[in-house]
Amino acid sequence: MTADHSDVLDPRAIRWALGMTQVEFWTGIGVTQSSGSRYESGCAMPRPTGELLRLVYIDGIDVSRLAKMDFEIAQFIKQDHPDLYHTLQSGLRSKSAKAS
Repeated sequence: MTADHSDVLDPRAIRWALGMTQVEFWTGIGVTQSSGSRYESGCAMPRPTGELLRLVYIDGIDVSRLAKMDFEIAQFIKQDHPDLYHTLQSGLRSKSAKAS
C-alpha cells in the first residue's frame, strides 16, 4: 500500500473547484502552503493528510467540532452493537437521499 493519494484525490482540482487560495485550502487542514504546493505538484501525500482533505473538503465535516469520545462511541456501537450500527447507517442514508 502506498502513501500517495494522488491517484485518488486531486488536491489542486478540489481547491480550484472551491475557489480557495493555497494558503486558505491547506491551512484549513493544518498543512503549510509549501507542503500543499508540493502535493499539488504530484509529490506523495501522506495518508493522514489525504484522509483529512477528504473529510474536510469532500465530506464537508467540521473536524474542529469532533471529540475523541465521538470516535470511541461510534467504534463501540459498530463493534458491540452491529445491528444498531447498521440501523443508524440505513437511517442516515435514507435521510440523505430524501434531502437530495
